[in-house]
Amino acid sequence: MIPILLGVTLLTFVLFNMLMKDPASRFAGRHATVEQLATIRAELGLDRSLPEQYFLFLKQIVTLEFGRSWSTKQKISTMIDDGFSATLCVTVPPFIAAIFVSIALAMATAYRRGSWFDKSMVVACLAFLSVSSLVYILALQWGLAYKLGWFPISGWDPSWTGRWSYLILPWIILFVLSLGVDILLYRSVILDESYQDYVRTARAKGLSGVQVYSRHILKNALIPIITNVVIEMPFLITGSVLVENFFSIPGLGGLLVKALNESDLPVIKAMTVIISIAYMVFNLVADLLYSAADPRVRLG
Repeated sequence: MIPILLGVTLLTFVLFNMLMKDPASRFAGRHATVEQLATIRAELGLDRSLPEQYFLFLKQIVTLEFGRSWSTKQKISTMIDDGFSATLCVTVPPFIAAIFVSIALAMATAYRRGSWFDKSMVVACLAFLSVSSLVYILALQWGLAYKLGWFPISGWDPSWTGRWSYLILPWIILFVLSLGVDILLYRSVILDESYQDYVRTARAKGLSGVQVYSRHILKNALIPIITNVVIEMPFLITGSVLVENFFSIPGLGGLLVKALNESDLPVIKAMTVIISIAYMVFNLVADLLYSAADPRVRLG
């Protein structure tokens, strides 16, 4: 992880130094004097050599102090901290619920493969995948919030007790968006396992279909399931960009979109590093889970 992290930070540093055309001029404004520009360059560390600037960037990553935003002048670490809790509240509950529901429905469809239930689920999942996520957001927001008035159309309450009424509809949308692809993937994995020799052996021993699927097939199908779950975990940070923007939720997705719209490169650079670290950490978690799920996997 350490060499990969150094490579990511070096690549990020080089790319953003190529993109940033005199950040001091942008930070100070059009009519800044030469003295003001020199002062800002010193504050931003731009008067140092490139190796010194890179080590300063590494220090920012270690201390999680990424400087200040160009657009809001706030500390970036404070902005990320404020958005992190909102994003986790939006994404974690539907993510966890979708995992269990997807596995259960995939097991049911694979167990009844070829039946009307299996065919109906496959058609429904393909239909879900064929429609843009934007359509789900607009349709459910218009129907359930605007027409029926069951939920607030948008908004956010920073208090712990007041935020839940604003989260139910985003939860429903993210949950629905997760089901289609996960059910089809898990169904395919479980069906592949159901044709293995050990399944025929288990059936020959007199185990029922439910016992074979729950005790043997699911256990051996966990490796690709874990892989898919872990790959989706970094999207807990950025996967709710559209939902956060349409429901005016001040999470990390909205922060990233705002930074992109305003060319706020320090915020974009900080988010790039955080997302890269998240991918590496979750890949490490996947390796550890492989070893726990399958005794044949050994960590070298």
